[in-house]
Amino acid sequence: MDFDDGQDRIGPMYRDRIVFITGGTGFMGKTLIEKLLRCTEVEQIYLLVRTKKGKTPKQRLEDIFANPLFDTVKKEKGIDALLAKCVVIGGDVMEPDLAISNADRQLVIENVSIIYHCAATIRFDEALKKAVLLNTRGTKCMVELAKQCKKLEMFGYVSTSYCHLNVKFLEEKPYPPPADPHKVIKAIEWLEDDVVDGMTRKILGDCPNTYAYTKALAEALVVEAMNDIPCVIFRPSIVLPTWREPLPGWTDNINGPVGMLIAAGKGVVRSMYCSSQSYGDFLPVDFGVSAICVCTWNFIGRKDYSRNIYHLVSSAEVKQSWEEIIELGRTITCTKVPLNGVFWYPGGNMKKHRWEHNLAALFFHWLPAVLIDCLLYVLGYKPVLCRVHRRIAKGFEVLEYYANNQWDFDNTTVMHLREKINDVEKVKFKIDADGVVIEKYFEDCIMGARKFILNETDDTIPAARRHMRIMWFVDKFCKTIIYGAFLYYVGLWVFNKMFATAF
Repeated sequence: MDFDDGQDRIGPMYRDRIVFITGGTGFMGKTLIEKLLRCTEVEQIYLLVRTKKGKTPKQRLEDIFANPLFDTVKKEKGIDALLAKCVVIGGDVMEPDLAISNADRQLVIENVSIIYHCAATIRFDEALKKAVLLNTRGTKCMVELAKQCKKLEMFGYVSTSYCHLNVKFLEEKPYPPPADPHKVIKAIEWLEDDVVDGMTRKILGDCPNTYAYTKALAEALVVEAMNDIPCVIFRPSIVLPTWREPLPGWTDNINGPVGMLIAAGKGVVRSMYCSSQSYGDFLPVDFGVSAICVCTWNFIGRKDYSRNIYHLVSSAEVKQSWEEIIELGRTITCTKVPLNGVFWYPGGNMKKHRWEHNLAALFFHWLPAVLIDCLLYVLGYKPVLCRVHRRIAKGFEVLEYYANNQWDFDNTTVMHLREKINDVEKVKFKIDADGVVIEKYFEDCIMGARKFILNETDDTIPAARRHMRIMWFVDKFCKTIIYGAFLYYVGLWVFNKMFATAF
Protein backbone atom coordinates (compact mmCIF):
# COMPACT_ATOMS: atom_id res chain seq x y z
CA MET A 1 0.00 0.00 0.00
CA ASP A 2 1.23 3.49 -0.85
CA PHE A 3 2.30 5.62 2.09
CA ASP A 4 0.36 8.87 1.95
CA ASP A 5 0.83 11.54 4.61
CA GLY A 6 -1.28 14.06 2.70
CA GLN A 7 1.78 15.90 1.34
CA ASP A 8 3.06 16.18 -2.20
CA ARG A 9 4.96 13.04 -3.19
CA ILE A 10 5.40 13.81 -6.89
CA GLY A 11 7.65 16.88 -6.69
CA PRO A 12 10.07 15.35 -4.13
CA MET A 13 10.33 12.18 -6.28
CA TYR A 14 12.55 14.17 -8.67
CA ARG A 15 15.02 15.01 -5.87
CA ASP A 16 18.64 14.07 -6.71
CA ARG A 17 17.59 13.10 -10.22
CA ILE A 18 18.84 14.63 -13.48
CA VAL A 19 16.33 14.88 -16.31
CA PHE A 20 17.32 15.01 -19.98
CA ILE A 21 14.81 16.71 -22.32
CA THR A 22 14.75 16.95 -26.11
CA GLY A 23 12.38 19.37 -27.81
CA GLY A 24 12.70 21.83 -24.94
CA THR A 25 12.29 24.79 -27.29
CA GLY A 26 8.89 23.50 -28.46
CA PHE A 27 5.42 24.17 -27.06
CA MET A 28 5.09 21.17 -24.76
CA GLY A 29 8.83 21.05 -24.07
CA LYS A 30 8.92 24.60 -22.70
CA THR A 31 5.87 23.93 -20.55
CA LEU A 32 7.43 20.75 -19.16
CA ILE A 33 10.65 22.59 -18.26
CA GLU A 34 8.67 25.30 -16.47
CA LYS A 35 6.63 22.72 -14.56
CA LEU A 36 9.69 20.80 -13.42
CA LEU A 37 11.46 23.98 -12.27
CA ARG A 38 8.44 25.36 -10.43
CA CYS A 39 6.77 22.29 -8.96
CA THR A 40 9.47 19.65 -8.44
CA GLU A 41 12.80 19.26 -6.67
CA VAL A 42 14.65 18.16 -9.80
CA GLU A 43 18.43 18.27 -9.34
CA GLN A 44 19.25 19.43 -12.87
CA ILE A 45 17.76 19.52 -16.36
CA TYR A 46 19.90 18.73 -19.40
CA LEU A 47 18.49 20.24 -22.58
CA LEU A 48 19.40 19.10 -26.08
CA VAL A 49 19.40 22.31 -28.13
CA ARG A 50 20.71 22.98 -31.63
CA THR A 51 22.13 26.15 -33.12
CA LYS A 52 19.40 27.93 -35.08
CA LYS A 53 19.26 31.17 -37.07
CA GLY A 54 22.71 32.19 -35.88
CA LYS A 55 21.89 31.71 -32.21
CA THR A 56 23.94 29.34 -30.08
CA PRO A 57 22.22 26.75 -27.84
CA LYS A 58 23.01 28.90 -24.79
CA GLN A 59 21.45 31.98 -26.39
CA ARG A 60 18.38 29.96 -27.25
CA LEU A 61 18.10 28.86 -23.61
CA GLU A 62 18.15 32.52 -22.58
CA ASP A 63 15.39 33.17 -25.12
CA ILE A 64 13.33 30.39 -23.56
CA PHE A 65 13.54 31.99 -20.13
CA ALA A 66 12.60 35.38 -21.62
CA ASN A 67 9.19 33.93 -22.51
CA PRO A 68 6.26 35.15 -20.34
CA LEU A 69 5.63 31.48 -19.50
CA PHE A 70 8.57 31.64 -17.07
CA ASP A 71 7.64 34.92 -15.35
CA THR A 72 6.12 33.19 -12.31
CA VAL A 73 9.01 30.81 -11.65
CA LYS A 74 11.56 33.60 -12.25
CA LYS A 75 9.87 35.69 -9.56
CA GLU A 76 9.86 32.73 -7.17
CA LYS A 77 13.41 31.46 -7.71
CA GLY A 78 15.35 34.05 -9.71
CA ILE A 79 16.78 33.76 -13.20
CA ASP A 80 20.27 32.84 -11.97
CA ALA A 81 18.93 29.83 -10.09
CA LEU A 82 17.02 28.67 -13.16
CA LEU A 83 20.05 28.98 -15.42
CA ALA A 84 22.11 27.04 -12.86
CA LYS A 85 19.52 24.24 -12.92
CA CYS A 86 19.68 23.89 -16.71
CA VAL A 87 22.63 22.49 -18.64
CA VAL A 88 22.69 22.94 -22.41
CA ILE A 89 23.77 19.93 -24.47
CA GLY A 90 24.59 21.06 -28.00
CA GLY A 91 23.13 18.69 -30.56
CA ASP A 92 20.45 18.02 -33.15
CA VAL A 93 17.92 15.17 -33.13
CA MET A 94 17.85 15.20 -36.93
CA GLU A 95 21.58 14.50 -37.26
CA PRO A 96 23.27 11.06 -37.02
CA ASP A 97 24.12 10.19 -33.41
CA LEU A 98 22.34 13.43 -32.40
CA ALA A 99 25.48 15.48 -33.24
CA ILE A 100 26.47 15.43 -29.55
CA SER A 101 30.12 15.86 -28.57
CA ASN A 102 31.88 12.98 -26.83
CA ALA A 103 32.18 15.00 -23.62
CA ASP A 104 28.47 15.85 -23.55
CA ARG A 105 27.51 12.30 -24.43
CA GLN A 106 29.54 11.02 -21.50
CA LEU A 107 27.91 13.61 -19.22
CA VAL A 108 24.50 12.25 -20.18
CA ILE A 109 25.54 8.61 -19.84
CA GLU A 110 27.00 9.09 -16.36
CA ASN A 111 24.31 11.25 -14.81
CA VAL A 112 20.86 11.11 -16.39
CA SER A 113 18.04 9.28 -14.57
CA ILE A 114 14.99 10.32 -16.61
CA ILE A 115 14.70 11.10 -20.32
CA TYR A 116 11.76 12.92 -21.90
CA HIS A 117 12.01 12.71 -25.68
CA CYS A 118 9.68 15.46 -26.93
CA ALA A 119 11.51 16.59 -30.06
CA ALA A 120 9.55 16.17 -33.30
CA THR A 121 8.31 18.01 -36.32
CA ILE A 122 4.58 18.44 -35.81
CA ARG A 123 3.86 19.69 -39.33
CA PHE A 124 1.39 17.28 -40.90
CA ASP A 125 2.58 18.21 -44.40
CA GLU A 126 6.29 17.90 -43.63
CA ALA A 127 8.44 16.32 -46.35
CA LEU A 128 8.66 12.59 -45.67
CA LYS A 129 12.47 12.48 -45.58
CA LYS A 130 12.72 15.21 -42.96
CA ALA A 131 9.89 13.70 -40.92
CA VAL A 132 11.56 10.26 -40.91
CA LEU A 133 14.98 11.63 -40.00
CA LEU A 134 13.63 13.78 -37.18
CA ASN A 135 10.68 11.82 -35.79
CA THR A 136 11.81 8.24 -36.43
CA ARG A 137 15.59 8.11 -36.75
CA GLY A 138 15.90 10.76 -34.04
CA THR A 139 13.93 8.50 -31.69
CA LYS A 140 16.14 5.54 -32.61
CA CYS A 141 19.25 7.58 -31.74
CA MET A 142 17.70 8.63 -28.42
CA VAL A 143 16.87 5.03 -27.57
CA GLU A 144 20.45 3.98 -28.33
CA LEU A 145 21.75 6.75 -26.06
CA ALA A 146 19.30 5.77 -23.32
CA LYS A 147 20.58 2.18 -23.40
CA GLN A 148 24.02 3.48 -22.41
CA CYS A 149 22.80 5.60 -19.48
CA LYS A 150 24.05 4.04 -16.25
CA LYS A 151 21.42 5.54 -13.95
CA LEU A 152 18.42 5.39 -16.28
CA GLU A 153 15.12 4.82 -14.49
CA MET A 154 12.73 5.85 -17.27
CA PHE A 155 12.79 6.72 -20.97
CA GLY A 156 9.63 8.71 -21.71
CA TYR A 157 8.60 9.10 -25.33
CA VAL A 158 6.03 11.81 -26.11
CA SER A 159 4.02 10.35 -28.98
CA THR A 160 0.48 11.32 -30.05
CA SER A 161 -2.90 9.69 -29.61
CA TYR A 162 -3.50 10.31 -33.34
CA CYS A 163 -0.80 8.06 -34.83
CA HIS A 164 -2.74 4.78 -35.29
CA LEU A 165 -5.58 6.23 -37.35
CA ASN A 166 -6.77 2.91 -38.77
CA VAL A 167 -8.12 2.07 -35.29
CA LYS A 168 -11.24 4.00 -34.26
CA PHE A 169 -11.11 3.08 -30.57
CA LEU A 170 -7.57 3.18 -29.24
CA GLU A 171 -6.51 1.38 -26.11
CA GLU A 172 -3.43 1.98 -23.97
CA LYS A 173 -1.42 -0.74 -25.67
CA PRO A 174 1.12 -1.08 -28.50
CA TYR A 175 -0.11 -1.24 -32.09
CA PRO A 176 1.74 -2.62 -35.10
CA PRO A 177 3.56 0.02 -37.15
CA PRO A 178 2.66 0.74 -40.80
CA ALA A 179 6.12 -0.55 -41.84
CA ASP A 180 9.41 -1.77 -40.41
CA PRO A 181 10.97 1.42 -38.95
CA HIS A 182 14.53 0.15 -39.39
CA LYS A 183 14.01 -0.54 -43.10
CA VAL A 184 12.26 2.80 -43.64
CA ILE A 185 15.16 4.67 -41.98
CA LYS A 186 17.76 2.89 -44.13
CA ALA A 187 15.81 3.55 -47.34
CA ILE A 188 15.23 7.22 -46.54
CA GLU A 189 18.89 7.78 -45.64
CA TRP A 190 20.20 6.84 -49.11
CA LEU A 191 17.32 8.01 -51.33
CA GLU A 192 17.45 11.55 -52.74
CA ASP A 193 14.88 14.09 -51.56
CA ASP A 194 13.07 14.34 -54.91
CA VAL A 195 12.81 10.55 -55.18
CA VAL A 196 11.29 10.33 -51.69
CA ASP A 197 8.88 13.15 -52.51
CA GLY A 198 7.73 11.31 -55.62
CA MET A 199 7.16 8.09 -53.68
CA THR A 200 5.60 9.65 -50.56
CA ARG A 201 1.94 8.95 -51.35
CA LYS A 202 2.68 5.29 -52.13
CA ILE A 203 4.85 4.87 -49.01
CA LEU A 204 2.20 6.38 -46.72
CA GLY A 205 -0.53 4.10 -48.06
CA ASP A 206 -3.68 4.65 -45.98
CA CYS A 207 -1.88 6.97 -43.57
CA PRO A 208 -3.07 10.55 -44.25
CA ASN A 209 0.16 12.43 -43.52
CA THR A 210 3.85 12.09 -42.74
CA TYR A 211 3.40 13.13 -39.09
CA ALA A 212 1.14 10.22 -38.14
CA TYR A 213 3.24 7.79 -40.20
CA THR A 214 6.60 8.69 -38.66
CA LYS A 215 5.26 8.92 -35.11
CA ALA A 216 3.79 5.42 -35.45
CA LEU A 217 7.17 4.15 -36.65
CA ALA A 218 8.89 5.85 -33.71
CA GLU A 219 6.48 4.27 -31.25
CA ALA A 220 7.42 0.85 -32.61
CA LEU A 221 11.09 1.56 -31.85
CA VAL A 222 10.24 2.46 -28.25
CA VAL A 223 8.06 -0.62 -27.82
CA GLU A 224 10.95 -2.72 -29.15
CA ALA A 225 13.30 -1.08 -26.61
CA MET A 226 11.00 -2.00 -23.69
CA ASN A 227 12.79 -5.35 -23.59
CA ASP A 228 16.09 -3.61 -22.74
CA ILE A 229 15.32 -0.37 -20.86
CA PRO A 230 12.43 1.01 -18.77
CA CYS A 231 10.26 2.83 -21.33
CA VAL A 232 7.03 4.77 -21.14
CA ILE A 233 4.94 6.11 -24.03
CA PHE A 234 2.81 9.23 -23.53
CA ARG A 235 0.06 9.77 -26.09
CA PRO A 236 -1.30 13.33 -25.76
CA SER A 237 -4.15 14.36 -28.04
CA ILE A 238 -4.51 17.81 -29.66
CA VAL A 239 -2.54 20.06 -27.31
CA LEU A 240 -4.07 23.49 -26.63
CA PRO A 241 -2.99 26.56 -24.60
CA THR A 242 -2.71 26.41 -20.83
CA TRP A 243 -5.85 26.25 -18.73
CA ARG A 244 -4.44 27.79 -15.57
CA GLU A 245 -0.72 27.24 -14.97
CA PRO A 246 1.41 29.20 -14.84
CA LEU A 247 -0.92 31.70 -16.53
CA PRO A 248 -4.23 31.21 -18.36
CA GLY A 249 -4.28 30.91 -22.13
CA TRP A 250 -0.53 30.90 -22.73
CA THR A 251 0.60 29.57 -26.11
CA ASP A 252 3.48 30.08 -28.50
CA ASN A 253 1.68 28.95 -31.67
CA ILE A 254 -1.73 29.02 -33.33
CA ASN A 255 -1.79 25.45 -34.57
CA GLY A 256 -5.02 23.46 -34.54
CA PRO A 257 -8.38 24.74 -33.26
CA VAL A 258 -6.99 27.97 -31.79
CA GLY A 259 -5.59 28.99 -35.18
CA MET A 260 -8.97 28.20 -36.71
CA LEU A 261 -10.71 30.40 -34.12
CA ILE A 262 -8.29 33.26 -34.75
CA ALA A 263 -8.79 33.05 -38.52
CA ALA A 264 -12.57 32.99 -38.04
CA GLY A 265 -12.35 35.83 -35.50
CA LYS A 266 -10.45 37.95 -38.03
CA GLY A 267 -13.25 37.32 -40.52
CA VAL A 268 -10.88 35.55 -42.90
CA VAL A 269 -12.41 32.05 -42.62
CA ARG A 270 -16.16 31.80 -43.21
CA SER A 271 -16.54 28.21 -44.36
CA MET A 272 -15.11 24.83 -43.48
CA TYR A 273 -15.82 21.32 -44.71
CA CYS A 274 -16.49 19.43 -41.51
CA SER A 275 -18.83 16.98 -39.84
CA SER A 276 -20.21 19.52 -37.39
CA GLN A 277 -21.36 17.01 -34.76
CA SER A 278 -18.09 15.08 -34.57
CA TYR A 279 -15.59 16.09 -31.93
CA GLY A 280 -11.85 16.24 -31.53
CA ASP A 281 -9.92 15.38 -28.42
CA PHE A 282 -8.29 18.44 -26.88
CA LEU A 283 -5.80 18.71 -24.03
CA PRO A 284 -4.63 21.90 -22.30
CA VAL A 285 -0.85 21.74 -22.28
CA ASP A 286 -0.57 22.26 -18.49
CA PHE A 287 -2.78 19.18 -17.99
CA GLY A 288 -0.46 17.28 -20.34
CA VAL A 289 2.77 18.08 -18.50
CA SER A 290 1.12 17.48 -15.11
CA ALA A 291 0.05 14.06 -16.36
CA ILE A 292 3.60 13.33 -17.52
CA CYS A 293 4.88 14.13 -14.01
CA VAL A 294 2.19 11.98 -12.35
CA CYS A 295 2.85 9.06 -14.71
CA THR A 296 6.60 9.35 -14.04
CA TRP A 297 5.94 9.21 -10.30
CA ASN A 298 3.73 6.15 -10.81
CA PHE A 299 6.44 4.41 -12.86
CA ILE A 300 9.48 5.34 -10.75
CA GLY A 301 8.08 6.22 -7.33
CA ARG A 302 5.40 3.53 -7.12
CA LYS A 303 7.37 1.12 -9.35
CA ASP A 304 4.23 0.34 -11.33
CA TYR A 305 6.02 -1.04 -14.38
CA SER A 306 2.90 -2.78 -15.71
CA ARG A 307 1.49 0.58 -16.85
CA ASN A 308 3.76 2.01 -19.50
CA ILE A 309 1.44 3.48 -22.15
CA TYR A 310 -0.64 6.46 -21.11
CA HIS A 311 -3.38 8.22 -23.07
CA LEU A 312 -3.42 11.91 -22.13
CA VAL A 313 -6.88 12.70 -23.49
CA SER A 314 -10.14 14.39 -22.52
CA SER A 315 -12.96 13.19 -24.79
CA ALA A 316 -13.90 10.36 -22.45
CA GLU A 317 -15.24 13.11 -20.15
CA VAL A 318 -15.66 16.26 -22.25
CA LYS A 319 -17.07 16.03 -25.76
CA GLN A 320 -17.03 19.42 -27.50
CA SER A 321 -18.18 19.21 -31.11
CA TRP A 322 -16.46 21.19 -33.84
CA GLU A 323 -19.67 23.16 -34.37
CA GLU A 324 -19.87 24.07 -30.68
CA ILE A 325 -16.25 25.25 -30.70
CA ILE A 326 -16.83 27.43 -33.77
CA GLU A 327 -20.00 28.96 -32.31
CA LEU A 328 -18.25 29.53 -29.02
CA GLY A 329 -15.31 31.19 -30.75
CA ARG A 330 -17.64 33.41 -32.79
CA THR A 331 -19.46 34.56 -29.65
CA ILE A 332 -16.20 35.31 -27.85
CA THR A 333 -14.55 37.22 -30.70
CA CYS A 334 -17.72 39.18 -31.51
CA THR A 335 -18.69 40.23 -27.99
CA LYS A 336 -15.94 39.62 -25.42
CA VAL A 337 -12.45 39.47 -26.93
CA PRO A 338 -12.50 41.05 -30.41
CA LEU A 339 -9.31 40.99 -32.43
CA ASN A 340 -7.61 43.94 -34.06
CA GLY A 341 -7.75 44.48 -37.82
CA VAL A 342 -10.83 42.37 -38.50
CA PHE A 343 -11.38 42.03 -42.27
CA TRP A 344 -15.03 41.02 -42.06
CA TYR A 345 -17.56 40.48 -39.30
CA PRO A 346 -17.13 36.85 -38.08
CA GLY A 347 -19.71 34.64 -39.70
CA GLY A 348 -20.23 31.69 -41.96
CA ASN A 349 -20.66 28.08 -40.92
CA MET A 350 -19.51 24.52 -41.44
CA LYS A 351 -20.50 22.67 -44.58
CA LYS A 352 -21.43 18.99 -44.60
CA HIS A 353 -20.59 18.58 -48.29
CA ARG A 354 -17.38 19.46 -50.03
CA TRP A 355 -19.13 21.15 -52.98
CA GLU A 356 -20.92 23.48 -50.57
CA HIS A 357 -17.63 24.44 -48.95
CA ASN A 358 -15.88 24.94 -52.30
CA LEU A 359 -18.68 27.21 -53.49
CA ALA A 360 -18.68 29.20 -50.25
CA ALA A 361 -14.90 29.45 -50.29
CA LEU A 362 -15.01 30.86 -53.83
CA PHE A 363 -17.44 33.65 -52.93
CA PHE A 364 -16.46 34.36 -49.32
CA HIS A 365 -12.71 33.53 -49.29
CA TRP A 366 -11.12 33.89 -52.70
CA LEU A 367 -13.15 36.66 -54.40
CA PRO A 368 -12.86 39.05 -51.40
CA ALA A 369 -9.16 38.18 -51.11
CA VAL A 370 -8.53 39.01 -54.77
CA LEU A 371 -10.49 42.27 -54.58
CA ILE A 372 -8.78 43.43 -51.38
CA ASP A 373 -5.31 42.46 -52.65
CA CYS A 374 -5.95 44.41 -55.86
CA LEU A 375 -6.98 47.40 -53.77
CA LEU A 376 -3.86 47.09 -51.62
CA TYR A 377 -1.68 46.88 -54.73
CA VAL A 378 -3.26 50.03 -56.19
CA LEU A 379 -2.69 51.85 -52.90
CA GLY A 380 0.96 50.83 -52.88
CA TYR A 381 0.78 48.12 -50.22
CA LYS A 382 1.91 44.51 -50.44
CA PRO A 383 -0.97 42.07 -51.21
CA VAL A 384 -1.48 39.61 -48.36
CA LEU A 385 -4.93 37.98 -48.38
CA CYS A 386 -4.43 35.59 -51.28
CA ARG A 387 -1.23 34.34 -49.66
CA VAL A 388 -3.08 33.91 -46.36
CA HIS A 389 -5.88 31.94 -48.03
CA ARG A 390 -3.40 29.68 -49.81
CA ARG A 391 -1.95 28.79 -46.40
CA ILE A 392 -5.44 28.32 -44.96
CA ALA A 393 -6.49 26.09 -47.86
CA LYS A 394 -3.37 23.98 -47.36
CA GLY A 395 -4.13 23.71 -43.65
CA PHE A 396 -7.72 22.71 -44.41
CA GLU A 397 -6.47 19.81 -46.55
CA VAL A 398 -4.86 18.35 -43.42
CA LEU A 399 -7.56 19.32 -40.93
CA GLU A 400 -10.45 18.00 -43.02
CA TYR A 401 -9.33 14.41 -42.54
CA TYR A 402 -9.48 14.75 -38.75
CA ALA A 403 -12.63 16.90 -38.73
CA ASN A 404 -14.59 14.37 -40.80
CA ASN A 405 -13.50 11.25 -38.93
CA GLN A 406 -14.02 10.22 -35.34
CA TRP A 407 -11.73 8.48 -32.84
CA ASP A 408 -12.24 7.58 -29.21
CA PHE A 409 -9.62 6.75 -26.61
CA ASP A 410 -9.44 4.56 -23.55
CA ASN A 411 -7.65 6.31 -20.67
CA THR A 412 -8.11 3.74 -17.91
CA THR A 413 -4.53 4.13 -16.69
CA VAL A 414 -4.77 7.86 -16.11
CA MET A 415 -8.19 7.41 -14.49
CA HIS A 416 -6.54 4.88 -12.19
CA LEU A 417 -3.84 7.40 -11.25
CA ARG A 418 -6.45 9.94 -10.21
CA GLU A 419 -7.38 7.57 -7.41
CA LYS A 420 -3.74 7.25 -6.30
CA ILE A 421 -2.90 10.93 -5.86
CA ASN A 422 -4.02 12.92 -2.81
CA ASP A 423 -5.81 16.26 -2.59
CA VAL A 424 -2.58 18.29 -2.51
CA GLU A 425 -1.23 16.52 -5.59
CA LYS A 426 -4.56 16.90 -7.42
CA VAL A 427 -4.18 20.67 -7.18
CA LYS A 428 -0.46 20.86 -7.89
CA PHE A 429 -0.56 18.31 -10.72
CA LYS A 430 -4.08 18.62 -12.10
CA ILE A 431 -5.15 15.78 -14.38
CA ASP A 432 -8.96 15.99 -14.22
CA ALA A 433 -11.61 18.30 -15.68
CA ASP A 434 -13.13 19.40 -12.36
CA GLY A 435 -13.55 23.16 -12.30
CA VAL A 436 -12.91 23.61 -16.02
CA VAL A 437 -15.47 25.94 -17.61
CA ILE A 438 -15.23 25.45 -21.37
CA GLU A 439 -16.50 28.93 -22.27
CA LYS A 440 -14.00 30.62 -19.93
CA TYR A 441 -11.19 28.38 -21.15
CA PHE A 442 -11.67 29.25 -24.82
CA GLU A 443 -12.01 32.92 -23.92
CA ASP A 444 -8.60 32.66 -22.22
CA CYS A 445 -7.24 30.83 -25.29
CA ILE A 446 -8.28 33.63 -27.61
CA MET A 447 -7.04 36.26 -25.17
CA GLY A 448 -3.73 34.38 -24.95
CA ALA A 449 -3.36 34.18 -28.73
CA ARG A 450 -4.22 37.87 -28.92
CA LYS A 451 -1.53 38.73 -26.38
CA PHE A 452 1.27 36.20 -26.99
CA ILE A 453 0.96 35.52 -30.74
CA LEU A 454 -0.69 38.53 -32.34
CA ASN A 455 0.97 41.02 -29.93
CA GLU A 456 -2.33 42.84 -29.44
CA THR A 457 -2.26 44.57 -26.05
CA ASP A 458 -5.24 44.81 -23.71
CA ASP A 459 -5.54 48.56 -24.16
CA THR A 460 -6.54 48.04 -27.80
CA ILE A 461 -9.66 46.03 -26.88
CA PRO A 462 -12.03 49.08 -26.68
CA ALA A 463 -10.96 50.18 -30.17
CA ALA A 464 -11.35 46.59 -31.42
CA ARG A 465 -14.90 46.51 -30.03
CA ARG A 466 -15.76 49.75 -31.85
CA HIS A 467 -14.28 48.36 -35.05
CA MET A 468 -16.30 45.16 -34.60
CA ARG A 469 -19.53 47.17 -34.29
CA ILE A 470 -18.69 48.99 -37.53
CA MET A 471 -17.96 45.68 -39.25
CA TRP A 472 -21.30 44.33 -38.03
CA PHE A 473 -23.07 47.30 -39.65
CA VAL A 474 -21.08 46.89 -42.88
CA ASP A 475 -21.85 43.17 -42.92
CA LYS A 476 -25.58 43.77 -42.49
CA PHE A 477 -25.56 46.56 -45.08
CA CYS A 478 -23.76 44.41 -47.66
CA LYS A 479 -26.08 41.48 -47.05
CA THR A 480 -29.11 43.77 -47.42
CA ILE A 481 -27.79 45.11 -50.74
CA ILE A 482 -26.93 41.62 -52.02
CA TYR A 483 -30.20 40.05 -50.93
CA GLY A 484 -32.14 43.07 -52.17
CA ALA A 485 -30.49 42.89 -55.57
CA PHE A 486 -31.13 39.16 -55.73
CA LEU A 487 -34.83 39.58 -54.90
CA TYR A 488 -35.10 42.47 -57.34
CA TYR A 489 -33.74 40.48 -60.26
CA VAL A 490 -35.75 37.37 -59.34
CA GLY A 491 -38.89 39.51 -59.13
CA LEU A 492 -38.05 41.19 -62.44
CA TRP A 493 -37.56 37.81 -64.10
CA VAL A 494 -40.88 36.51 -62.72
CA PHE A 495 -42.65 39.71 -63.79
CA ASN A 496 -41.23 39.46 -67.29
CA LYS A 497 -42.36 35.86 -67.56
CA MET A 498 -45.85 36.77 -66.38
CA PHE A 499 -45.93 39.85 -68.65
CA ALA A 500 -44.80 37.85 -71.67
CA THR A 501 -47.47 35.20 -70.95
CA ALA A 502 -50.24 37.78 -70.50
CA PHE A 503 -49.50 39.55 -73.76
